This record gives sequence, C-alpha cells and structure tokens, in this order.
Amino acid sequence: MSAGPVLAIVGATGAVGTTMIDIINGRESVPWSDIRLIASPRSAGKVLQVRGQDITVRALAPEVFDGVDIAMFDVPDEVSAEWAPIAAARGAVAVDNSGAFRMDPDVPLVVPEVNAEKVTERPKGIIANPNCTTLSMMAAMGALHREFGLEALVVASYQAASGAGQGGVDRLYAELAAVAGKQVGNRGGDVAEALAEAGLDPADSPFPAPLALNVVPWAGSLKDDGWSSEELKVRNESRKILGIPDLKVSATCVRVPVVTTHSLAVHATFQREVTVEAAHKVLAAQPTIVLRDDPAAGEWPTPADAVGGDPTWVGRIRQALDFPRTLDLFLCGDNLRKGAALNTYEIAEEVARTL
Repeated sequence: MSAGPVLAIVGATGAVGTTMIDIINGRESVPWSDIRLIASPRSAGKVLQVRGQDITVRALAPEVFDGVDIAMFDVPDEVSAEWAPIAAARGAVAVDNSGAFRMDPDVPLVVPEVNAEKVTERPKGIIANPNCTTLSMMAAMGALHREFGLEALVVASYQAASGAGQGGVDRLYAELAAVAGKQVGNRGGDVAEALAEAGLDPADSPFPAPLALNVVPWAGSLKDDGWSSEELKVRNESRKILGIPDLKVSATCVRVPVVTTHSLAVHATFQREVTVEAAHKVLAAQPTIVLRDDPAAGEWPTPADAVGGDPTWVGRIRQALDFPRTLDLFLCGDNLRKGAALNTYEIAEEVARTL
C-alpha cells in the first residue's frame, strides 16, 4: 500500500464489516498506508485478506487506535457509544455506522453526494452514517432538492430481511423453506401453521409476523403515538442530512420478503415547479444513480436489479395528478452496501482528502 493515512475497521468480521473489506478489495486504488482489522475478543486472531495481504484481526482495546487516522465502526449502538469517543481521543476520526450519534448536534450526519463538506465539521472527532432506509433515497433526494427545493416527503419503505441482521436473513430462508411446495397463503393463519409444523417458533423470529408470503407493516421499535423508530429515523435524518430542519416528512416502514435491498415509494413536493423531464435530466447526471424509467418497455427499478451493486436505482417517476410541484417515484438501494458499508467507506475517503 502507498503512503497515506491509517484506516481501522471496527467490527471487521460482521456482515457490514466484511462488505467494507469487499469494497476496499474492489477499488482500483486506495489512499491507505495501512489497514487494521478490529473486532470482539472472540473474533481476534482470525486472518482476513485485504488487497492481497493477510491481516490478523485484533481485539478491541484502546491501544489498537494508536496511530490510526480514521476508524470505521460497524458495531451495535452501545459499543459505538463507548468506543468511538475512545478512538477519537486517541487521535482517529471515528466514522460510525450505528445510531449512537446520528442526532447529536455536534456530530455531522453525512452522505457524500449530498453534504460532503460536513466531514470537516466534527468537534467530537466523530462522523455518523445514516440509517440504511433514509440513505437509500438520499442521493436522489439531495440532487432533486438542489435543483427544485424540497418541501415535503411522504415515504413508504419496503425493507429487506437483512435490515434485521443475519438473523433476519436466516429466518426468511427458513420460512421460505417451510412454505415451499405447500398450498398456503389462501387462508388466514395458514402460513403461520406451516411455520409451526416446520418447528419455527414465532418467539425466535426478529419479525413480529411471518415474513414468507407476507409483508409486515413494522420495522424498528415502538415510539410515541404508534410510530416506529425506523419511521422517525427517516423523518429526523432526512431533515439533518438535507439541512432542512422544518422539512415535512411522513413515513411508513414495511418489511418485505426480500433478502437484501431496501425499496422506497416517495411522494416529494418541491418549492419550485418540477417536471418529469427535468427530474430525469437531474438524476441521469448523477454518477451514483441508475435511472431506469420506461414503463412502456417494462423497465423500472427492482431489488433484484440493485442488489450487490453500489448505485441507487430510480424509476417510476410521475407528475402527481392532484398535488402541484410534486413527483412520485420509486427507488432501490442495497442496504448492506450503499445503505451501510459503502457510504461509511466513502465518508472515510472524504475525510482522508482533508487530512
């Protein structure tokens, strides 16, 4: 590796951490002089290959951050809350993928396509990565906001099982196996019966209802007045990222039987007049967006298209029939890559340019 800053990946053996490594391995070049892999003590000693080099995973401890310039964190909220400040105190810029710091007024919440300049405004030495649901629409919403001035968002998300972690993926696969080849889905409760026959206990599921052959209008934890934590994240994080503290936002988050890639149906109202043609022009010019919008030819974004890739896919762009200055559109983004690992890594690259 060439001379440059030292990068640490905290949570390197987890699902997002290994995706971060895949992203680094896929880059033609990287700015790092050294890369350290850090995880819990039970994962310490594992050897992972990064850019052709075998790197031994170190156990999380204060001294592992000595000499580190940028530390990317993909660990639970409570671990980040404890260790990101420690990393910052040892001289690293902590780029955190958890929810621990997102709404802290002294911590910037960054999507490089939207507000890359915020990476230098880090009084605590910490930069936050948004929630994967919010992040799936930010490249598109940021571009449209710059051109037309965003005023209000109504969002319905269709969130993949992997948003609930590896346990969500495993549960979906188990449920699909349990219903495969069975004539279920035609009577209330028959999916649940099939899962019970297969020995799948509802208490062991990360989802509050069967996900196979179903959609579940819930993601996150219960908050005031019936809202879920995921829905409030969409509202609060969109406001902070876009720099619109009074942005009107209403979200409904739904879990769907897709392994990876979140989708969103977005109803966006703007301050200035907007047309489908003008929106196409803006979005087509964005290097991290794939515009796929030809319903007559059966072309629109789906999770099966977007999964495993870096871009946000956008389509089904329509002028709202009964709402002025409003577009309806559909977006898809891989929640493990762009929704977590890739954006975190792109923040780290932005920070590296400022060092």
